[in-house]
Amino acid sequence: MEEYVGELWHKLVTRVADKQHADAAVSLNEISKTAAIYFRALGGDAGLNLSAAPPTRHGARRRWMQRLATSGERVELSWRDGETLRLPERIALFSERGLNRDLYLWLVALSAAKINDDLPWIIRNQTATLTTLERFPGLLPRYQQLVEAMLALRPAPADLPKEEAAQESAIRQALQQPGSIHVLPPSKKPFHPVPLWTHPTPPVSAPSKVSASDGAPERDESDNSNTAKSRRKHAAERTDMPDGKDGFLMLFRAESLFSWTEYIKVNRPQDEEDDLESAAQAAEDMDSMTVARDNETSAAKLRFDLDLPPAGEDDAPLDEGISLPEWDYKKQIMQPDYCRLQELVTQQAGHCELPTQLRRTAKRLRSQFQALAPTRTWLKGQQDGEEIDLDAWVRQEADLLSGTHPDNRGVYRAQVNQQRDLACLLLADLSLSTDAYASDHARVIDVIRDSLFLFSEALSATGDRFAMYGFSSLKRGNVRFNRLKSFDERYDSAARGRIAAIKPGYYTRMGAAIRHATTLLAAQPQRQRLLLLLTDGKPNDVDRYEGRYGIEDTRMALHEARQQGLRPFCVTIDSEANEYLPHLFGTGGFAVIKKPEDLPKELPLLYAQMTR
Repeated sequence: MEEYVGELWHKLVTRVADKQHADAAVSLNEISKTAAIYFRALGGDAGLNLSAAPPTRHGARRRWMQRLATSGERVELSWRDGETLRLPERIALFSERGLNRDLYLWLVALSAAKINDDLPWIIRNQTATLTTLERFPGLLPRYQQLVEAMLALRPAPADLPKEEAAQESAIRQALQQPGSIHVLPPSKKPFHPVPLWTHPTPPVSAPSKVSASDGAPERDESDNSNTAKSRRKHAAERTDMPDGKDGFLMLFRAESLFSWTEYIKVNRPQDEEDDLESAAQAAEDMDSMTVARDNETSAAKLRFDLDLPPAGEDDAPLDEGISLPEWDYKKQIMQPDYCRLQELVTQQAGHCELPTQLRRTAKRLRSQFQALAPTRTWLKGQQDGEEIDLDAWVRQEADLLSGTHPDNRGVYRAQVNQQRDLACLLLADLSLSTDAYASDHARVIDVIRDSLFLFSEALSATGDRFAMYGFSSLKRGNVRFNRLKSFDERYDSAARGRIAAIKPGYYTRMGAAIRHATTLLAAQPQRQRLLLLLTDGKPNDVDRYEGRYGIEDTRMALHEARQQGLRPFCVTIDSEANEYLPHLFGTGGFAVIKKPEDLPKELPLLYAQMTR
């Protein structure tokens, strides 16, 4: 009974202390697509990801009721870095939903302004405000409305101590008259957060001191949903693992421990029965995370061994390897001979026929794609040909009888072959992430395998020239390029055997694979050349090839392909693809398959639409 009454009391106090307007709230999920388009339209960095900002402690004075309810300690403020634009996961400050939505759009516009990050916080935000309003004067009424509504929620300077009142007065003047305040008055107590501006001291992740080992698997994303909560990034840093030899001297009272964000090594076994949901909830409550590598495995997470297989079991190399460049977007330079790509062919593949479960679909696709095959057609109005064009002859005779000068069109028709002058190279992602399950019955790699089978069957019916390769990587010195079918090979039982033998492994260094595929496809004489990329996620590798670095290198590789006259197109099953693929392929250069199990049937139809 005591616990029940305490719970009711806690809910009551928390509800009274909470000044948010839940019925008018706007979430990042609702506005994420609009925000991304808006940010790029205003000139923002197109390579930035969009993520929910983690709540951080502000330390400002709170109302008595908030202190009683132990609420209002954290606030979600926006900021950006070289990788990500972070926005609040949810805005419910105002009673009007339109104002909450306008605050999202204002924060996006403010983040698009290119301002020196070394400027003091209050000057930086005033400068960004002035720059934004000068570039887009139409935002001024919306900004003034937001400022008016924001000032009504802030504490009145008359109710604050002298130093805090001076700070609050300066912030109010800076909001109403941007550029009028050049310094923020000092105060022992931090100022009240300003949701209309960016974070004063955004958390910065420290650079990694410990690189991942070669045996580290890719993160399994099969259970992730496309929500702001799953995209939220915590403030984090890496540290060395304590050796346990140093003592821990308690020089303070235990009640002074207000948080548990510091690292303490505890011998706690991990197994499948761990309460992972509770651990995830605990992580959400942390201001920042400090992580260390203890060289021990976790049975609940590590399922694969990424060590290279013995030479006798590995795919056979076809050459000595190819040196390829890589783009460093931070230095804005192309690093020559930075990657080593090895073209491989599997040794375990035998000859096989099309799987039984795909034969009915393949038969239907072949009959549909035969309509795209080269045919013989008649050209009318020719000066020479096999037969008389009766329509042209009658028209010419009628013109002569009426006294009209006939045109110079011929009166013959000729039969010619209508050829499809097209070559296609399909590049399939074979990284370890494809070992995840796409449905209750099939893994992603199984879906890709079926897609390659049906794609080959469809293109064989058209007579188009095509090739298929798979790729994966393990750091820059080992980019694996698996040959499934080259342009000069026939699609036969040997090619089907190589498709049947594909297996997931390693990582996804897209840039190097695209550059080599570009070389192979550019050598083809066809007028139309399509580079088709089939993947399930972002580019990444064990070294620094992740995040913005990998995306920018892939983007540069695609730019090089377009300069060679190729047409890149991406087909993906990644639910978060809309966040980064427009930056890589453009708005019309990719397709997202919402149900992975539909990929085998959708891929040939997409090809037919692109090459019609």
